[in-house]
Amino acid sequence: MPLLQKKRWESMAKGLVLGALFTSFLLLLYSYAVPPLHAGLASMTSEGAAPCSPAPAEPETATPANGSVGGCQPRRDIVFMKTHKTASSTLLNILFRFGQKHGLKFAFPNGRNDFDYPAFFARSLVQDYRPGACFNIICNHMRFHYDEVRGLVPPNATFITVLRDPARLFESSFHYFGSVVPFTWRLTGRDKLAEFLQDPDRYYDPNGYNAHYLRNLLFFDLGYDSGLDPSSPQVQEHILEVERRFHLVLLQEYFDESLVLLKDLLCWELEDVLYFKLNARRASAVPRLSGELYQRATAWNVLDARLYRHFNASFWRKVEAFGRERMAREVAALRRANEHMRRICIDGGHAVDAAAIQDSAMQPWQPLGAKSILGYNLKKSIGQRHAQLCRRMLTPEIQYLMDLGVNLWVTKLWKLIRDFLQW
Repeated sequence: MPLLQKKRWESMAKGLVLGALFTSFLLLLYSYAVPPLHAGLASMTSEGAAPCSPAPAEPETATPANGSVGGCQPRRDIVFMKTHKTASSTLLNILFRFGQKHGLKFAFPNGRNDFDYPAFFARSLVQDYRPGACFNIICNHMRFHYDEVRGLVPPNATFITVLRDPARLFESSFHYFGSVVPFTWRLTGRDKLAEFLQDPDRYYDPNGYNAHYLRNLLFFDLGYDSGLDPSSPQVQEHILEVERRFHLVLLQEYFDESLVLLKDLLCWELEDVLYFKLNARRASAVPRLSGELYQRATAWNVLDARLYRHFNASFWRKVEAFGRERMAREVAALRRANEHMRRICIDGGHAVDAAAIQDSAMQPWQPLGAKSILGYNLKKSIGQRHAQLCRRMLTPEIQYLMDLGVNLWVTKLWKLIRDFLQW
């Protein structure tokens, strides 16, 4: 063998060995950062018998927000069950801003930007938690465990969550998380989503790593078994349980209407629910499901479909009770206010690709192996009146958590590794 060729083979062999060792290290790190998935509910923490002990209430000085006769007091104790791929990052930003504005106490995760998802939530996962500690807002990703969450907030806390058309959610989740779900690596076609939906049982392994992302993700996030037999009476029981526990279930497809209902429920000001769309994918990365594939995706996520149908119906009953004309007026006011802020805050007036974002503090977290999430550039010259609000409205989740003092050492380390490997 020629000397040059021999050296090339030796170099390749060394590279493979080093690559294998480094990959093993990364898998070890990731196994620490991402806890194993447990089918059953997490055991109660040893502090389970020490519920939240709120301090005596202070007199409210805020101006009534909804203009109702006699006024109302803004609600400040909120549990947001943050579901995946449902515009929940946008709602998270709204809650961050409100809590920061009013000096409220958040229950934040420790080390990461989620509560050890996909493991069930436990109080011990809260940063600086002490038995009996009481919080105003809980809003980071978790796998819901009602009793554990309930014990962290005052008895009158408002519980909210957000749902999305399950077929559209599945499509978004497949493109965002597919690369970290190993059984999808067997898909070889150009359109992996279509290939999967043609025969999902051929590829899907319910016990596979990260498999929960690709079937009935809403049911899973809410703490239920995403593999339940659709004919089981437990399915309807779980849906009714969600209805009992949550004061408002928002819908991603009707986000503005949802925010109007939320504003009314919480007795907030219009400014409190202003938003820019965060964590959105660029259009080229969003292939729309065809009619047949849409039906297949809905059937594949049948538990989520039943959940969504139930709360889609209850949502419109709430709209009717609120008043259709009143809803139209308030949605129009919200959109005018959002448009006003867009002209003030956003350089160029629209979201841009990751490569075009000039300030690293505005750079959103990207899915593994892709740069498909859009972000914004903040205008250089913004008046003092709006400068702080503009920056907060445009700040991505990870950076906002750091601004709020959250310890994100695992997330930061993972980002350094990804940046180094250009993942």
